[in-house]
Formats: sequence, C-alpha cells, structure tokens
Amino acid sequence: MSAFVTTSLIAIASAAAFAAPAAAKTLIYCSEGSPEGFDPAAYTAGTTFDASSRPVFNRLVEFKDGSTEVQPALAESYEISDDGLTYTFKLRPGVKFHTTDYFTPTRELNADDVLFSFMRQGDANDPWNQYIPGLTFEYYNSMEMASSIKSIEKVDDLTVKFTLNAPNAPFLANLAMDFASIQSKEYADQLDKAGTKENLNSAPIGTGPFKFVAYQKDAVIRFSKNPDYWGTPAKVDDLVFAITTDAAVRLQKLQAGECHIMPYPAPADIEALKADQNLTVMEQPGLNVAYVAYNTEVAPFDKPEVRKALNMAVNKQAIVDAVFQGMGEVAKNPIPPTMWSYNDAVTDETYDPEAAKAALEAAGVTDLSMKIWAMPVQRPYMPNARRVAEMMQEDLSKVGVNVEIVSYEWGEYLKKSMEPNRDGAVILGWTGDNGDPDNFLSVLLSCAGAKEGGANRAFWCNEEFSGLLEQAKQASDPAERTKLYEQAQVIFKDQAPWATLAHSTVVMPMSKKVTGYVMSPLGTHKFDTVDVAE
Repeated sequence: MSAFVTTSLIAIASAAAFAAPAAAKTLIYCSEGSPEGFDPAAYTAGTTFDASSRPVFNRLVEFKDGSTEVQPALAESYEISDDGLTYTFKLRPGVKFHTTDYFTPTRELNADDVLFSFMRQGDANDPWNQYIPGLTFEYYNSMEMASSIKSIEKVDDLTVKFTLNAPNAPFLANLAMDFASIQSKEYADQLDKAGTKENLNSAPIGTGPFKFVAYQKDAVIRFSKNPDYWGTPAKVDDLVFAITTDAAVRLQKLQAGECHIMPYPAPADIEALKADQNLTVMEQPGLNVAYVAYNTEVAPFDKPEVRKALNMAVNKQAIVDAVFQGMGEVAKNPIPPTMWSYNDAVTDETYDPEAAKAALEAAGVTDLSMKIWAMPVQRPYMPNARRVAEMMQEDLSKVGVNVEIVSYEWGEYLKKSMEPNRDGAVILGWTGDNGDPDNFLSVLLSCAGAKEGGANRAFWCNEEFSGLLEQAKQASDPAERTKLYEQAQVIFKDQAPWATLAHSTVVMPMSKKVTGYVMSPLGTHKFDTVDVAE
C-alpha cells in the first residue's frame, strides 16, 4: 500500500475487506459525501456518479477526457441517418463484464445488455422499472427520453438501433451521460432468480476500469483495478474513496498525506493550498449554477410577483463575496456564462429591500414564514449552503419574512426535495453533464421535469418555455437553437421559479505525487488515468 496510508485511514478501513495487498499501488480520494446507491440511472448527484458510473461502468459513447467532445466507447462506431431519426451503434466485440466474488459472467457484452439498460428506465411495466420501491429515473424522465425514443431494436448481437419520434440535437451527447451506463442483463437475471434484485444498486457489475469491492456506509468505498478492461488499464491497483464530509478535515487529510486528492476545498483555504509546495492545485471555471428553487405549487410561491419580490430582498453579491470569496460570480441566468446561448441581455433582479417589501404587500403577503433548505455537503457550485441560508434568512427578515433553516442527510435531502408538497425553498445547483443548454433547461425547468420522478425541484411548468426547449431540441442549426434558448431565458427570468445565486470556479488540490488527473468541464472525477509516484 502507498506510503500515504496512515493510521487514521487504516482505522476507517479496518475491516479485512478493505485491506489492500502490501504491494498494491493505491490511490486515495477524500470524497465529500456518500453515494445514494450504485445504479447510475436512478440518480442525478455527482457524488453518486463519482462512485458508480465513472469507475465501474461505461456507456455507448463517452466524453473525451477534459472536454465535451463525444467519442465511441462501448460502441466502437455509430451512424446517424440523414433525417436525424435513426442512430445505429456497432458494439465493441470482446468487452467483458466484471468477475467478482458475487458474479462470474458467462458471455461478453451484447445488444441484450443495451436494451435492458434503457428499457427498464422508459417502460413503467418493465419488471426492473421499480425493482426498488419508489425508485425514479430522474434523467430519463426529465429529458423526456421515453417520448423521444420510438423504439430500441437489437439488429444483431453487436448492433443496436435507436429510432426517434423527432430529431433530437442533444441525443448523442445525452447517451454519454451517466444515466446511460450499460448494465449486465445476465447479472440482472441472476439477481432476479435469487430474489435479490436490490443488489443491482448495492453490488454493481459493469465493464469499467475498476471493479467494486466493498462499501462501508459513510466511511469508505473500495475498488480494484479491472484486469480485463477493454480500454487502457487503470494505473493504480486499488482506488479508495475515504468519505470525508467536512472540507477542513479533507484538507487536513490531504496535507497529512492521508489522501492524494480532495474536492471542493473551502474558498478561504485556497491561497494556503496554492502556497503548499507538496501540493498541485488545479482550477477552471465551472460549467455550473447554484440556485434556490421555490415550490411554485404552494402558495404564496405560486405567484411570480412573490418570487421576484423575495429575490429582490436577497443580497446575492454579499453572498458571493462571503461564501465564494473570489471563486464565484453572481448568477442571473439558469445556465453559466461559459455555455453557448447564454443570454447576457437578461437583466437580473436588483437588490432592493424596500421595493421587495412593497411588492410583497402589494401581492397581499404579510407575516410570511418559510423554510429554506440548506444542503449538508459541499458541491462544486456551493461551498457552504448553511452560510448562504443564514445570509438569506437575515436578508429576508428585513422585509418581514421569517425563515427557518432545515437540512437532511444528502441522500435524504435529494429525495425529500422532490416531494411535490415540499415546504419552502431548496438550495441546490447543477453542473452540466454534456455541454448542451438542454441539459440545464430541460432537466431542471421543463414541464416534463416537473412531473413525478423529474429533477425540476421548483415544480414549475410553463408551456411556452417548454415549447421553446422542444423546438430547440429538434433544430439542427446552432444559431436557431441559440435564439430559442435565449428566449427561454427571458421567460425564466420573468417568471422567477428560482433565485439564481452563483456560478463558481472549481478547484482541485492534490498531492504532487499524483500525475495524470484531468479536470473535466462537466465536473466529473475520473481516476483511470491517474498514477501515484511511490
């Protein structure tokens, strides 16, 4: 094991299942939270994807490291028909699923696995659609994949054809996203026969560069190098996620050599990290947004004028100054300024407590009490949600609004925030998954996303807005798509389902012994190219 492993981490991973072989090269990542599960299709959180889709699974196509360029992966090639309605994928021959203590595959990847992976998400009658009660496929639902896809056909063992109902400009990039990870149908059949279908979400089998070994909840996840990987083999033998929710503790572990890489340092610590000669600090503008989603189904937040009044009461610049400390900028749109089609002509709400108070009174709102939900983990778009909630609480008190701050464990937070009767406004954010504006606007704000199982936490459905998104999906001309998305941003700002907060700069500190780490504009953390000097 690497010399970086000290007694405190060994204490965390004391179980025999977590003891790596003495000669193995180990990479330790101090992750910021626990995964909700290990089935990537069922979730939207980057914390979950870092521990599931990225080490364990592959997709038909994937994003080239460090970019939003789509390249072949499990599909060695693909063809798109001239009318944009048919996508035909030729699968890579000889791809092996993981062999583990709990599963030994008898065949290689084929078209049956692709059909299984997608059909279970889109067909409510599929026996795997609700293999865990209450499971939702948020991405599939929010992106209207079920209505977009007319059929998925097995042409032969190594050929799959997707036929769409209408052209869909982001479709190929969508298939490179985490929810489109390819599962083993043979493994699913084994679990079904044994009556343990839930293990698909707790003991994953994929084709990725690392195999899942074990998970000790809220403490540690262990992966081992996949010796049968179809691509370039991983550089390290063992990958350990040391789950460390507190940014200060992650920093201590990094500086003490107890982990090699940590995400999401506190902004106040970044200068000290850059001054540490034992560390490398990477940074880049985040393709992200932090926001507060009102529940637009619940009075008085069902009125745009109330939402806009509350937004005017919040001093966003003060929040960015205090919480992001030079590593962020105020957000006015639901997509970041680094993304194409960003509408800079949109005017943000002006911080004006007196006008906010008058607008609330004009809307008949007095003595309002509300909850603001503060997420319990750091994310690339949000260093400290609790502090943001406290500053909003103070600002809103000045216009006569009483705020109660609530929070939950991260997985529970995400789950409860989807409940249609949710009380209050929830702090959340988003990092783009594929470089397309549709990934923000449709997933987070469309009418489809507002339905049960979607990711629209504002439950906001504006038919004109969603209609523009649908037109943009079907348009092949980027200039036409840009105009439609610019119009959609104007409607969003006028209706104010969110208080847009900030876009952040993402920082990744790591030991100087680490080589090969590539920052992604999509906020992904991948470790198959990473090496550690002994």
